This record gives sequence, C-alpha cells and structure tokens, in this order.
Amino acid sequence: MNYEELLKRAKESLPHMEKEETRLEIPEPVVQPLGRQTIVKNFSEIAKAVRRDASHIAKFLFKELAVPGSVRSSEIVLQGKVSFSMISQRINDYVKEFVLCHECGKPDTMMQKSGRLFSIKCEACGAKKSVRNI
Repeated sequence: MNYEELLKRAKESLPHMEKEETRLEIPEPVVQPLGRQTIVKNFSEIAKAVRRDASHIAKFLFKELAVPGSVRSSEIVLQGKVSFSMISQRINDYVKEFVLCHECGKPDTMMQKSGRLFSIKCEACGAKKSVRNI
C-alpha cells in the first residue's frame, strides 16, 4: 500500500464528528438610533437568553461603552450614538466573563452574591469562580 491508500484508510476509520451546536443562542441586538440616543429594542430577550438580571447587564454595558443610559421595560436606552458592532461585541464580552463557565465552557451557570462579592457557579461541572464587581 502506498501513502495515499494508508491515509484514506486511516481517515475512514476515524469516528464521524458532527459540528457541535451551542445551546446558548443569544439574539442579535435590535439597535435603533434615535437622534443622540441609541435604543436596543430586544434587551429583555437578551437578558432572558443569558439568564442574568437585566440591570446587571445594563450596568456592564453603560460602563464598557462609556455612556449613561436607562432601562425601560423591555429595552435599554443609551445616551449616545453607539454602533451595532460595539453593542454586539460588548454583549459577547459580558457572556464570556459573566455567563460561560471558566472551566468547562458551558453556559449552565448561576450568579451568586455573597456580601459584596459576586461569583459564578457552574451547574454542569460544579466549578466556582469569583468575578469582578461592575
């Protein structure tokens, strides 16, 4: 047998790997510029998808985007012009820091507050890690 035949045989004996689907589906932010304000229309859906308190996510966004704002019912109002890509990137940063487990990478985490400190406890692997205050 030559090299190509051996390579083909080895490749056929490998188990078939399917693309892993993520369980965490974060909706894309629906951003609407309105004068000097930027409104994220589906903010409550995003908060529900990541299983975190909307006020915690909003506080993170206000600080990271360096703009003041407020939460109104199911949307967030940013007092400044902020691009879709900036908002989307900051939401992804929030998910990496405050939602995904730092050990196993799964989104099955729960945020706990003890005193003034926040920590993330993974319901899948049991890992616990403290996170920074916002």
